[in-house]
This record gives sequence, structure tokens and C-alpha cells, in this order.
Amino acid sequence: MANLKEIRNRIASVSSTMQITSAMKMVSAAKLKKAQDAITAMRPYSSTLTKLIQNLSGSLDGDLSNPYTMIRKENNILIVSISSNRGLCGAFNSNIIKKTSHLIKETYSSQKVSLVTIGKKGSEILSKTGKVKSSYDSIFDELTYNNVGSIAQELMNKYEEKEYDKVILVYNRFKNAATQIVEVESYLPIVSKGKEETKTNTDYIFEPNKSEIINELLPKSLKMQLFKALRDSFASEHGARMTAMHKATDNATELRDQLKLTYNKARQAAITNEILEIVGGAEALNT
Repeated sequence: MANLKEIRNRIASVSSTMQITSAMKMVSAAKLKKAQDAITAMRPYSSTLTKLIQNLSGSLDGDLSNPYTMIRKENNILIVSISSNRGLCGAFNSNIIKKTSHLIKETYSSQKVSLVTIGKKGSEILSKTGKVKSSYDSIFDELTYNNVGSIAQELMNKYEEKEYDKVILVYNRFKNAATQIVEVESYLPIVSKGKEETKTNTDYIFEPNKSEIINELLPKSLKMQLFKALRDSFASEHGARMTAMHKATDNATELRDQLKLTYNKARQAAITNEILEIVGGAEALNT
């Protein structure tokens, strides 16, 4: 009977875990809808703004003078690694950490690499490298354009002061609830398209002029690019957690059913043994 009690305890434990994972799945599904709507609405604006700046700067044919477009020898690299503050979301965080480590050890092994981490899970692991210069783990508590803009401004200032020669974003791009794609995106410097690539049949009139328009739009574009990356990561996190909790719930259900079957077999065997003992005792009395 002790064995039956142990199985009952395991069934109760698995059922409790299944309730938790099922609840977490529903919470993530609700949050995912809001985050997905936000990033879906933002992408066309961000993409159009980026293309506009690339086309304008390319049409200037090298006449543009802006600190964010200055290409320097890549001696000092800054990697902005974007993870999440919470776990239980499958390989979401580990993929970011692996990609960041690969960039440090392989891609930029001959350069001096520094890290800026956004998200506690990435900060905890990457801080062991000794390359983390700053962390912004609380940004996901209030993910707004103004809060992200202050982080982007710091990155722009460091690049303008020539503290870093290249800034890279590493984050999960949201595709759908089940798929997140790790992106390595160049943030600074901004590389314009060539004049041939920007050739268009439309003749625009610019007021006041192209250079002033670009210099005004570049900081806004960079802030929007970082904001989009964080929004992508935020939506990807909830999608990954919903998928992970769905799988965990299915696994818990399967394990609970197997334990119930094992319990019923053990209980049936125990009852059969008791009946055999009673029958055997009765036959002994008759003899």
C-alpha cells in the first residue's frame, strides 16, 4: 500500500504542476495578443522611416556629414544583448546568450568587445564574461518610447564620442507564436544605400533641404529602431512562453494519465492478492 500512496502523491503533484502551466499559458496568450498588435502596427512605420533615411543619405552622394553615419575602423565593438526578465520560455534566452557568446569568441575575437544587456536572464549569465558595461533590466516594466529613447541616446552619445566604433543589436524577432528568429542587426553606424540603389522616377522637393531633414530624422530613426527591437523581443518572449507552457501542460497530462494507469494496475493487483489470501484462508479452514 505504501507504493500506492507514493503514486497518489505523484499524481497530485503532476496535476498541480499542470494547473500552473495551463494558467501561465493563458496569461502569456493574453499578453501576446497585445504585444503582437503593438509590433505589427509599428513595423511599417519603422521600415518606411529607415528606407527613407537610407534613400535620402544615398542621394546626397557622400555630402552628408553626421556623426552617426561616420564609418571608422572597427576596434571597439558594443553588443546590445536583449533577453527577458523571466524564464520558463523555452530556448528564448539561451539562444540570445549563445549568439552573443559566438559574436564575442568568433566573429569579433580580434576586437575589443563590450556588452550592454537588457533583461535579467541575459545579464545574469553574460556578467560572468566581465564585458558588461551596463544593464537595463527594468525597461520591460514600462516599455515606452520615451524610456527606450533615453537608452538609445546613451548609445548614440557613446558612438559620437568614439568610445565605440560599431554598435550591434542581438534580439529575438517575432514571427509567430511558435517561431522566434535570432537577429544580429547593425545599429551604428548607419550605412546608406548607394546612389544607383536609391534612383527613383519621382522628383521630390525637399524643404529646407536633404541634409537638415536627415540630421533631424536620424536620432528619431535610431530610437525607433531600438524600440522596435525591444517590442519584437517582448512579443517573442510571450510567444515562446505560451508555446513552452503548452508543451509542458501536454507533457504533464500525458504523465498524469500514465501514473493513473500505473496506480489502477497496482490497486487491481493489491485487491487480487487480498482476494487470493481470503480464498486461501477459507480453503485452509475447510481442510
